Amino acid sequence: MAASIQMRRLYTSGRGTFFRSLHKNYFCFRRKIASKTVAAKIQLSAKKEAKDERKSFSTLQEERREQAERSVLISCPPNISETKFLKHMSRHGNINNCFFYESFGIYAVVEFSEKESIASLREATSIPSIQHETAVPFKTRLLSVKANNFSLPSSQPSVQCLKQTPIGIKELILKLSREDSIDQQLYSLMEEYQLTEENICLRFLVCSLLKDIAAAYFPECIIRPFGSSVNGFGKLGCDLDMFLDLDAISGRNIKQAGGGLSLEYQLKKTASERAATQSILSVIGECVDQFGPGCVGVQKILNARCPLVRFAHQPSGFQCDLTANNRVAMKSSELLYLYGGLDKRVRAMVLSLRCWARTHGLTSTIPGAWLTNFSLTAMVIFFLQRRSPAVLPTLDQLRDLAGPGDKCTIEGNDCTFVSDFSWMQDQKNTETLEHLLQEFFVFYGNFAFSRMSVNIRKGKEQNKPDTFPLHIQNPFEPSLNVSKNVNATQLERLVTLCQESAWLLQEGGASGRGPARDSPWGMAALLLPSLSQSVRTKGRKRKAREPASERIKSLLDSLKSGKNGSSAKPH
Repeated sequence: MAASIQMRRLYTSGRGTFFRSLHKNYFCFRRKIASKTVAAKIQLSAKKEAKDERKSFSTLQEERREQAERSVLISCPPNISETKFLKHMSRHGNINNCFFYESFGIYAVVEFSEKESIASLREATSIPSIQHETAVPFKTRLLSVKANNFSLPSSQPSVQCLKQTPIGIKELILKLSREDSIDQQLYSLMEEYQLTEENICLRFLVCSLLKDIAAAYFPECIIRPFGSSVNGFGKLGCDLDMFLDLDAISGRNIKQAGGGLSLEYQLKKTASERAATQSILSVIGECVDQFGPGCVGVQKILNARCPLVRFAHQPSGFQCDLTANNRVAMKSSELLYLYGGLDKRVRAMVLSLRCWARTHGLTSTIPGAWLTNFSLTAMVIFFLQRRSPAVLPTLDQLRDLAGPGDKCTIEGNDCTFVSDFSWMQDQKNTETLEHLLQEFFVFYGNFAFSRMSVNIRKGKEQNKPDTFPLHIQNPFEPSLNVSKNVNATQLERLVTLCQESAWLLQEGGASGRGPARDSPWGMAALLLPSLSQSVRTKGRKRKAREPASERIKSLLDSLKSGKNGSSAKPH
């Protein structure tokens, strides 16, 4: 009996231990599940917050424009003391940011916290006395600081100047050759070539300085940068494209007050909007030429399809083009900015392919039969839309996601697409940059350019509506071909270079870097001059065969004409 009771106690004790252990493991399991759930929620929340950090195009542009209004550009003497300089400038208010760069001398960009600091600085700035010449007393935010007590002995180092131009192609090839993968090569190229934050700030500041000149005639105007300066695909050293925005001038859509009376401005009338644009740009161009310090080589190109004023801004080192009311170009810039922000691979591919195209003469800084950067970027976007699954959505899909505030019609064309990144889902494509790069070359090396057009609105090939060698539909003006300037020779070079590049990547891209660490491979090998030389050699061989075929053709024609001639004789 005692033994039975003892056994029961042991059984009960063992079962209690078992259940306690089970209870402990259960709650430990629950804690693990809860921890995983919380971790997943935190990760999802962090991902959502990261998405929210991607600002819309209009928000970012407005922030940069407001920063530029609180900034000044100052020419500094060599070996200036940065500490004394900042101490002197801080007398006029708190400084948010300051950096130095070199362009025809050393310059400093100083951004104040408050706009009132600019007024304080202006009050303390004098007009220089110039002997044997007369200065035009037009006060701008482009200033010069005297050496007085700011300079250092020549033996001491000067301020650190930020770079404003990319590294040379030889140095780039060497740098890329030392990377461990093609993906790293493309991201490294992007880091070297993309516009820096400081360079973008300087571009907005130049627009703001130019606006100060234009405001003498149009006080409420805005001068906005567009194109590569703001679309996320700009390269260090690229031109600064701007347009004079007069749509923001108040009084256009004011509701008429009651009482039976209303007031209107008396305005000068012109025959057409183009004539008005030409007149406005002519006057602004004259002001820039006569009163804009540092603006040289001003050209008024008013009879172009899009009238413009072209000049060099020496203090910044930028080549500038100023147009007026170019709203479609601004929407194109916003669209490219959106595409570049959707997937980090997009900007790396576009910048790398732009570098590849420029190296081999497919694009150029001067007008002609070459591809433009916009056309090449559209080709990259179209290719990424054609992947399965797609890397990028079509423009029609972006239009369908648009909210009420995104609705936009310009000159009768639908320019509507979503602007908020949080409304868009991440694409499921996980292909490497190496694979995408090789497939890009294969895609366009075999594309039916003779029959098909590139259309990023639909994201699929469509029959060409014209006879131009290359047809890339303007995303916002469907009747226009943005690549109609490209001739058959340049298109043939593009196709051949794509085929050669695809072959090179297939042969040596996957194997990685060779024993010699500096030996070009992957993307670095695609930038070598030997690639385009190979294409030119093949082109010469084809041309060498052409005269023979022409002789055969002429011989056949002569035989045919001789036969017809003999049969035509009277019997």
